[in-house]
Amino acid sequence: MARFCVCLAPTTRQARDHVEAMGVPTADAGVRGAGLGLVAGETGRAEGPFTAHGLSAMGEVTLHNRPVLRAALRAEGAPAPVHCGDGELLLRCWARLGEAGVALAEGMFALAVLDGDGLVLVRDHVGARTVFYARAQGAWAASTSLRTLRRWPALGTSMNLAAVRSFLTFAYLPGEETLLEGVREVLPGRVLRLAPDGGVTESVFWEPREQLGQQGAQDTTPYALALRSHLETATAVRLPEAEPAAVLLSGGVDSSLVTALAAKLHSHPVHTYSISFGDELPNELGYSGLVAAHCHTRHRVLSVSGEAVASRLAEAAALLDSPVGDPLTVPNLMLAEAVAADGASVVLNGEGGDPVFGGPKNLPMLVQEMHREPGAPWDEDRATAYLRAYRKCWTDLPRLLTGPALDALRGAPLPQRFVEPYLTPGPGSPHRMDALLNQLLHCNLRTKGAHHILTKVERLTASQGIEGRSPLFDRRVIDHAFATPPDLKLRGTAEKWILKEAVRDLLPGTVVDRPKSGMRVPVQQWLAGPLRDLAGDLLLSRQSAGRGLFRPAAIRTWMRGEGTLLPRQGGKLWLVLTLELWLRSYGL
Repeated sequence: MARFCVCLAPTTRQARDHVEAMGVPTADAGVRGAGLGLVAGETGRAEGPFTAHGLSAMGEVTLHNRPVLRAALRAEGAPAPVHCGDGELLLRCWARLGEAGVALAEGMFALAVLDGDGLVLVRDHVGARTVFYARAQGAWAASTSLRTLRRWPALGTSMNLAAVRSFLTFAYLPGEETLLEGVREVLPGRVLRLAPDGGVTESVFWEPREQLGQQGAQDTTPYALALRSHLETATAVRLPEAEPAAVLLSGGVDSSLVTALAAKLHSHPVHTYSISFGDELPNELGYSGLVAAHCHTRHRVLSVSGEAVASRLAEAAALLDSPVGDPLTVPNLMLAEAVAADGASVVLNGEGGDPVFGGPKNLPMLVQEMHREPGAPWDEDRATAYLRAYRKCWTDLPRLLTGPALDALRGAPLPQRFVEPYLTPGPGSPHRMDALLNQLLHCNLRTKGAHHILTKVERLTASQGIEGRSPLFDRRVIDHAFATPPDLKLRGTAEKWILKEAVRDLLPGTVVDRPKSGMRVPVQQWLAGPLRDLAGDLLLSRQSAGRGLFRPAAIRTWMRGEGTLLPRQGGKLWLVLTLELWLRSYGL
């Protein structure tokens, strides 16, 4: 289990020196000007170097459609060896089929290819795997470990203040920026070509497209049947071989349908896992228990206490390449531990239903658009309204950040830039979608899906030596969703309607038709109890003050449960604490 690191420099000796300066032992790539190695001590799926058709590469690659790729290579007259690994198979697709080859792949992958005198980076369609890159002293370095690039002496990384603002706005980093100055993230569905002279060329091998037929009255059955077929295929190819299937089951329709499909399609038992924060809080355990009984799974409920969250929050924050202000991070880590302890190598989840099929996060924006009065004093553009709808710390920044921090941000690109391409796309834009709901879903998929949901799943499950897989993020499922009329996804007040219709026969009606309620996470109780002393000690410490980010008076007000904290039940203070722990783990 490891991550990978690749460097391209004017000479092989320089490239190897750069990689070794990051603490990574180098391997022989057989390519002039290249240095590469496996990052030990960080859990991942990295393999390599491997070669094919005169190219060398390293990657973290899991493919779900190997037969399709092998057939494509045979048709090209370049069959792959029988025992070819996933990384080498993807490299062969790139070498013989180019971008069409990686677009054909279905899976989770980050691939670095030494191609000619340049370095090519490829990230999978939806962003299940992540790769970062930077340039210093005439050399390129790329790694699936952000911490490795942090150790690069030539780069001399510091904290990226603009990324701090983005995190406080979204609760994750929604685009290519990282919290390390000078380090960027490859976007999903992209091929990045890094030239020796410092040039960067980006091309898109896959982007969701709106492909709607004639609107109006239509027979909904074909849409539901086609979606059902895609869901079954997406689940089947992600099931593990020759072992029980593990599924994280919250009790909502998304995880429930994945559980039901796994039980139907898998030839081995299905084990399901849920979490509880105590009987006194609203929860979905009744529904998850109902689904488990209906699908005949072996079901476990993991109790998560505030004390456990307090003791492990720093550990969870350090596992992530970019912070995620999600209070479920520690519970998710504990679930991954439970799955691994039961001997599973793969765990499925229901992530993806909301950003692909229209969950409740879109309703505030739809209401805002209905009542918008362009030109009115209170009117705001769609991208700004989207940031406000997040209800994180964006409106609090003038009171939360110090004067010097606000001054340093003047003139910096605004966070709206991450969502504008999807919400206000220009003519001919690759992001162009006409239906507002599809614009919102596209935005959610490319920001929260790729940079919050999937990266959190991958890093936390990988830390326990297992692989988290998300059938609802399958490329074919997504393509079908954007070819489905919007009024079949949000039908009146029924959210994700077509998704529910596609699986109605698999689940009890009480699960399919109930409104989304979600699990109540007791953030406010944790911050007033087990996390109170930790939050105060960290956020009001000399080290925190030395960064010059936050006004101590604002932090004290929030810790008393006063001021702008109230509407979000402690979520804003949670963001600040999460950021502080992440910065400390990276020595920033």
